[in-house]
Amino acid sequence: MAKLYFRYGTMSSGKSIELLRVNFNYNEYGEKVICLTSAKDDRYGKGKIASRIGIQAQAISIYDGMNVYELIYMFYLSAFQEGTKISCVLVDEAQFLTKKQVFHLADVVDILDIPVICYGLRSDFLMEPFEGSKYLMIVADNVEEIKTICCNCRSQKALINSRFKNGKLLTEGEQVQIGGNETYRPLCRKCYKKILNGAASDSKK
Repeated sequence: MAKLYFRYGTMSSGKSIELLRVNFNYNEYGEKVICLTSAKDDRYGKGKIASRIGIQAQAISIYDGMNVYELIYMFYLSAFQEGTKISCVLVDEAQFLTKKQVFHLADVVDILDIPVICYGLRSDFLMEPFEGSKYLMIVADNVEEIKTICCNCRSQKALINSRFKNGKLLTEGEQVQIGGNETYRPLCRKCYKKILNGAASDSKK
């Protein structure tokens, strides 16, 4: 029986690398895989899933308002007519999905019996949940954390996707701002509070 998976982590936790590894393993055995990614993340160009180590794969861009179930159903019918099947759907940047799109993916699992594995961030730089992640945490059959260490203390597990500008921790701004290591740093709770309190102290001087 197919399942819906949500594998989440902070920035720099290797989510895209994990997705690309899974995609490679399926392809190596001649299995059909559909790769999807949010159109909002265009750092490497539209319709691409890429890791910081240089590995990448082509993907279909997901836009707000797109019916993801209908999209995958077309591929499902095409594969059926060819006498084959879709073995898995892989979704990168799943935090940018809408609530409806999360339920579309659940329908892919429940109606088409195709496993769906989503990768994304759990929360933003203000520790607020993304819409896609919020509903994946609720409806996914299996939720797994991809762990990485705090970039500051290098000892504790990173929990927070902190956003910086000119070396300063940001505490306000739009939820969605695409960026890499130059913008985001994975921090543990203790280091985040330490840097936050230091910034607050500096602002009072």
